[in-house]
Amino acid sequence: MPLVTTTEMFKKAYEGGYAIGAFNVNNMEIVQGITEAAGELNAPLILQVSKGARAYANHTYLVKLVEAALIENDIPIALHLDHGPDFATCKSCIDGGFTSVMIDGSHYDFEKNIEVTKEVVEYAHSKGVVVEAELGQLAGIEDDVNVSADDAQYTQPDQVEEFVDKTGVDSLAIAIGTSHGAFKFKPGQKPQLRFDILDEISKRIPNFPIVLHGASSVSQEYVKIIQEHGGNLADAIGIPEDMLRQAARSAVCKINIDSDLRLAMTAGIREVMWTNPAAFDPREYLKVGRANVKAVVAHKIKEVLGCDGKA
Repeated sequence: MPLVTTTEMFKKAYEGGYAIGAFNVNNMEIVQGITEAAGELNAPLILQVSKGARAYANHTYLVKLVEAALIENDIPIALHLDHGPDFATCKSCIDGGFTSVMIDGSHYDFEKNIEVTKEVVEYAHSKGVVVEAELGQLAGIEDDVNVSADDAQYTQPDQVEEFVDKTGVDSLAIAIGTSHGAFKFKPGQKPQLRFDILDEISKRIPNFPIVLHGASSVSQEYVKIIQEHGGNLADAIGIPEDMLRQAARSAVCKINIDSDLRLAMTAGIREVMWTNPAAFDPREYLKVGRANVKAVVAHKIKEVLGCDGKA
């Protein structure tokens, strides 16, 4: 099966009350863990690549890894650029085989965000590629995204209709309380998503696919393993999974997950290296990390996203 866009995925997800998992990939083991889990559960999938991942692993290597996953797993897969910083990066991915791109103009003012998004949309649509944009700003740190809590902004519902209409964008990432990275909240702070904002946005742009970034739950199981094997992740806190499941039942069609994969991979590697200091074969510790990634993705698909058996 060739790569697909997210158009049909999102239509089915919206109507079916579930969300598609958008999992960030950086190397072969992460691609394998994600796609094996989704393949066994017959779940549609979005594999996404950040600017940082392209710099680390090389665009061509990542595309070829995803193409290999398509051969091994008979499920619909979209290849998506996560947080494209500018037109040039989006164009490179569009021309280089991606089926979906995100242009992140959320740090600009409203009119400038419309301008940069529209430019990407016009080029992408001419090539059969779909576009995600963002209104509002999430706090947190992830790759090249670094937004302080003071600069974070909830999405304003009264802006969404104009933005979607003027840009022609295919999906919209909104800010309702999620955050990038593993340290999403201060100790003692209760995580809370603004479902009132989500509901109002859904009314203003009915049947339009909404995206949640920064939606890792930061598994305390893996945090504990990392802590017990030489790591330092005290106070790492994520988004409660019941809140994400509630979002997936509504207009949210795509939920981004990255930090949970990093934690799972790191926990596996640290555990092997700590318990067996003589280990030096990368296959020995990477396969444990890969198994952890697979377990996380399977859990998310079944218990959070609700998209198992939907491919």
